[in-house]
Amino acid sequence: MAVNLKKGQKVELRKSTGGELRRIMVGLGWDEVQRPRGLFAPKPQDIDCDASAFCCIGGHLMGVNDIVYFGNLTHKTGAVRHMGDNLTGAGAGDDEQILIDLSALPANYDKIIMVVNIYEARARNQHFGMIRNAFIRVCDGETNQELCRYNLSENYDNMTAMVFGEVYRYNGTWKFNAIGQATTDNSIGELAKRFA
Repeated sequence: MAVNLKKGQKVELRKSTGGELRRIMVGLGWDEVQRPRGLFAPKPQDIDCDASAFCCIGGHLMGVNDIVYFGNLTHKTGAVRHMGDNLTGAGAGDDEQILIDLSALPANYDKIIMVVNIYEARARNQHFGMIRNAFIRVCDGETNQELCRYNLSENYDNMTAMVFGEVYRYNGTWKFNAIGQATTDNSIGELAKRFA
């Protein structure tokens, strides 16, 4: 049974049978808030949220090659793969997925930070207050069984990016931390500077 996490809560990532996980799937999802429609209402513009994974050594991002996102779908080690960009957030379930092969990730990588930013947020006058039902979930990559989920529920008006959570190695065991920290960063590059 999946664990529902609160902000700041950490959980050990293990198979339901208690064994070590080899692979995980991190799913991120969101829906656009329904906006007024009608003859004089402004035409709504799709909100394009972009999920990214920052692969860190010693808790820090070493360079652009360690960012897995729509422009670099596979990490140089092959252990982290982005499954593609969803431009609208439409539909049920995960909007974007990131696959992580924990068994193939070199030992010097100790943290993978999951972030989401709204593409061209300032230019489009968009923010996370226009998003609802945002979540991050971690599943066993072999059985697809959901292990934990964190639903974002705070008010994020005027925030343009989000540090959703992190998968990290602690004393040889992989854990997940539900972060939910909103920022006003306008791009993946601005977000990345926080972890340099």
